[in-house]
Amino acid sequence: MKIEQLHELFLTCNGTSTDTRKIAKNSMFFALKGDNFNGNTFTQTALDLGAKYVIIDEVKFNTSKQTILVNNVLETLQALASYHRTYLKTTIIALTGSNGKTTTKELINAVLSKKYKTTATVGNLNNHIGVPLTLLAMSKDTQIGIVEMGANHLKEIDFLCNIAKPDFGYITNFGKAHLEGFGGVEGVIKGKSELYNYLIKNNNYIFLNADDSIQIEKLNSYIKKFGFSETNSNFFKIESVSANPFVTFKIDDILIESKLIGKYNFTNLCAASIIGKYFNVPLMDIKTALENYTPSNNRSQIIENGSLKIILDAYNANPTSMKAALENLSKLKDNTKIAFLGDMFELGNEAEKEHQNISDLASKLDIDSIYIVGENFNNTKSNSTKIKSFSSFNALKENFNSLQIENATILIKGSRGMALERILELL
Repeated sequence: MKIEQLHELFLTCNGTSTDTRKIAKNSMFFALKGDNFNGNTFTQTALDLGAKYVIIDEVKFNTSKQTILVNNVLETLQALASYHRTYLKTTIIALTGSNGKTTTKELINAVLSKKYKTTATVGNLNNHIGVPLTLLAMSKDTQIGIVEMGANHLKEIDFLCNIAKPDFGYITNFGKAHLEGFGGVEGVIKGKSELYNYLIKNNNYIFLNADDSIQIEKLNSYIKKFGFSETNSNFFKIESVSANPFVTFKIDDILIESKLIGKYNFTNLCAASIIGKYFNVPLMDIKTALENYTPSNNRSQIIENGSLKIILDAYNANPTSMKAALENLSKLKDNTKIAFLGDMFELGNEAEKEHQNISDLASKLDIDSIYIVGENFNNTKSNSTKIKSFSSFNALKENFNSLQIENATILIKGSRGMALERILELL
């Protein structure tokens, strides 16, 4: 079946599904394969649960007029998404970066939805499956689509760009994330910059943080850019006011008081602001959108629990974001400050050095107690009496009562696999 014909069938469906546990009635089900599952084996289950069509790539499951046999289900999903994107002619904004992608995406969506019908990536479905699903969730009445793109190796962003064909793009930053896959920081910069390369090749607009030296250097001679800066008069001026703990800033002398903590969220808020300005969203609507946005999903959440103020930032971590979170905690004007830090994953050969760097940094900052958790952190060395290490979460749990935590501001941060949000139950 040609992709045009498949698209015609898709338009008669109620969206897409890839998981029979969350299947939508009259949807098009894609029987994807993974290391530990084969979606083809769920063909009949999907039909029984109400799928209108099931896309399969194993002939023995082609037993119904509702099953459509293709060479490769994943490649078909990607091709259909790319065709649908061209069919819609929707304006697409793509964003990537080492830190802050999902928060920035949500902020941009909050701002633009004040004026436009938008569709944005759900959660962090930002990979070779998530991006196609995001595009297929858009309809003819979607005026602007906001597509988050994640990557852990070279050529991945380029691949996603060729599916989504963005008209605009923004890179949050270049940090020490996925060093194992990218082969180092230079690989990270090269990989994330694939978004720039695509936009420049197609003469499309780029949004940028003009205070980021890497972005300025790469885009110095490119004309179609719109950026923000605290100091560079050639770009839109945004003034940082405070971050104790919530980020407050000014645009055109209008004060915006967010519910996001940490100076590191300032640039995320700035990006959403200037993208709103570019698309002519009224400034007071931008203010309302940003002030009403509340973080969730273990990202920069503030949780009050008796005498404790908890900064839950346990969705993920890398050396760049860990450093920013620790420095932010140290600057808070609170009496007692405590950090629970979990291992940072996907650092490859740099793991030992980067965990030691974070341990060394934490010991020097204005933080009263630092509890480091995981094999990598447990192997670091420190003479500081402020640092106590635990080889695993269970080890921390067994000794937790002896820590005697009260009347404190607490940072909880670690990679997703550490699941440090479990500390909430202990607190």
